[in-house]
Amino acid sequence: MRIIPAIDLIEGKCVRLSKGDYATKKIYNENPLEVAKSFEDHGIEYLHLVDLDGAKSNHVVNHKVLETIASKTRLTIDFGGGLKSDDDLKIVFESGANQVTGGSIAVKQPAVFESWIQRYGPEKIILGADVKDKYIAINGWLETSDQSLFDFVKNYLSKGISHVICTDISKDGMLEGPSFDLYKNLLSKFKIKLIASGGISKFEELPKLLAMGCDGAIIGKAIYENRISLKQLEQFIINKI
Repeated sequence: MRIIPAIDLIEGKCVRLSKGDYATKKIYNENPLEVAKSFEDHGIEYLHLVDLDGAKSNHVVNHKVLETIASKTRLTIDFGGGLKSDDDLKIVFESGANQVTGGSIAVKQPAVFESWIQRYGPEKIILGADVKDKYIAINGWLETSDQSLFDFVKNYLSKGISHVICTDISKDGMLEGPSFDLYKNLLSKFKIKLIASGGISKFEELPKLLAMGCDGAIIGKAIYENRISLKQLEQFIINKI
């Protein structure tokens, strides 16, 4: 299971929200590169970089931060937030992203998202399934769509998607533990590389996600609030305990 720390960006700074609410913004570091390098120094190979400004404004905003981190670390970066057009995608890949996550566009412009899957392949394009009360949320979680999580995943599996990041918004940033039952349900229904996101609060939850068959775990606030140390993550990566 891949350990994937998250850096969420507003105005180029490393922040965290609670339940996706922009009013709850807390700045943890004004230098995202410093944060990314600290991850790399502890043997972490992956990074989930989210452009919250982009998610809100419907186009990529913080691509310069992506470019800086990609050029100054060896981290494998997946980038999400504000990807609404072919131009956005081009900017993000040219700025150094290895993968992109599409959520809102997969709901609102399925033909465009499907063309990305066909053009770049399922290793480059991740389906972002952000769920609120069993329905997919979009536009930085400011809206809820009429698509149910399971129908959404099933549809895109048929289009070639294999990587799915599933975030339970009610858990995100709350440090109350991830949605184990939801992930178990998804993994029992679909053959996907599931990346668990939202709510991870302590180290002991990681072996449980590994045992369930999750392909990755995105960890945000638990790192920034010192609930899980980078040393613990380093040991997990080494030992897969």
